[in-house]
Amino acid sequence: MNTHRLLLALIACTACTVSFGQAWPSKPIRLVVPFPAGGGTDIIAREVTQKITEATKWPFIIDNKPGSGGAIGLDNIAKSPADGYSLVLGQTSNLAINPSLYKKLPYNPVKDLAPISMVASAPMVLVVATDSPYKSIADVVSAAKAKPGIINFSSSGNGTVGHLATELFQKEAGIKMVHVPYKGAAQAITDVIGGQVQIYMGSVPTVIGHIKNGKMRALAVTSLKRVDDIPQTPTIAESGYKNFEAATWFGILGPAKLPKEMVVKLNAEINKALKNPELQKKLSEQGADITGSTPDNFGKFISGEMSRWGKVVKESGASID
Repeated sequence: MNTHRLLLALIACTACTVSFGQAWPSKPIRLVVPFPAGGGTDIIAREVTQKITEATKWPFIIDNKPGSGGAIGLDNIAKSPADGYSLVLGQTSNLAINPSLYKKLPYNPVKDLAPISMVASAPMVLVVATDSPYKSIADVVSAAKAKPGIINFSSSGNGTVGHLATELFQKEAGIKMVHVPYKGAAQAITDVIGGQVQIYMGSVPTVIGHIKNGKMRALAVTSLKRVDDIPQTPTIAESGYKNFEAATWFGILGPAKLPKEMVVKLNAEINKALKNPELQKKLSEQGADITGSTPDNFGKFISGEMSRWGKVVKESGASID
């Protein structure tokens, strides 16, 4: 073999070593949560990664990057290296709602991200402080109709599913409330409990602890059937608004060019973790339903939800520059 051929062979072998010889993962995997710590997305991210770590010894770092309804966190991953060390736990608002809500979104959920697996879904719940004068959906509607704009409602950000679900409810009920957006669920909830804002619509995992410890009162859930953990709380549908339904869902994605073998490996370990009885119990206690999926099915689901929520955004008239 001449010198030129030998050099080419050495380069090829080196490439093989880099691509296939190094065990992945060989360092911590960063999972971006596009909301502050303490919210439903953050809780689910920590519970799921803990079980994956217990089973595989893969270390995870939770990286909270809140802002713009989750767009900042999603954009960070869309622009990260596709090396398997940067992932994101996306959900309804930043994957299905933001594309229609924002006039200039820095990422495209379909083109810039690789779906790996759905994780869970959860209905929303309309809550007030325990000392609130509103004891039911009917009380809220009656007060809002008597004095339009007298009731403020908080959300974890413009364009989040809580925001759009409340807009949808207002349309169904024929009322008008004032939206007060926050950068995440934690402060939005704190201000409802403190009386600065009257109402909050959030995922069950986000508020279930406050309901159980008596700081918040649940008025209605957005699923078509009641939630097992708060069975005394009626659905919005049975409260007089037939077929009203809204839910938030969560799934893990990576940058668009994430190698297929990494997607397959991550999908397998995520779905294995989701079958863990302890994790299922913890998420169930938080009001979340385990889903799981193949990468392809998750991708198709995202596209369908973009179309569905796009219609809600258009009908609500909501828009962000």
